[in-house]
Amino acid sequence: MESRPGASCCTPLIFSAEEYSAACAGTAAVSDSGTEVDVDFAADGSEIFDLWRLRWYGLSLPEPLDVTDQDLRTGARSLQPLLTEVRPGWFSVTN
Repeated sequence: MESRPGASCCTPLIFSAEEYSAACAGTAAVSDSGTEVDVDFAADGSEIFDLWRLRWYGLSLPEPLDVTDQDLRTGARSLQPLLTEVRPGWFSVTN
């Protein structure tokens, strides 16, 4: 199992993916195609992600997509109410 640079592993979480690594604040999963999804966990246990994680996901796609922070922020905010901005630049999927 490979971890993302800077990730420190704690107790692994069960995640449906070919590879995953668990960090103290979250987890990352990598599909067979190399696409990576990385989330942190809020104090209430909900999954949250920031613009860096969105960028990492875009760059890991089979056809990499790199966009600016402003484009990521605008895109995520345009998805409200499907996404909730839980703190500036951090989002979660609305329940």
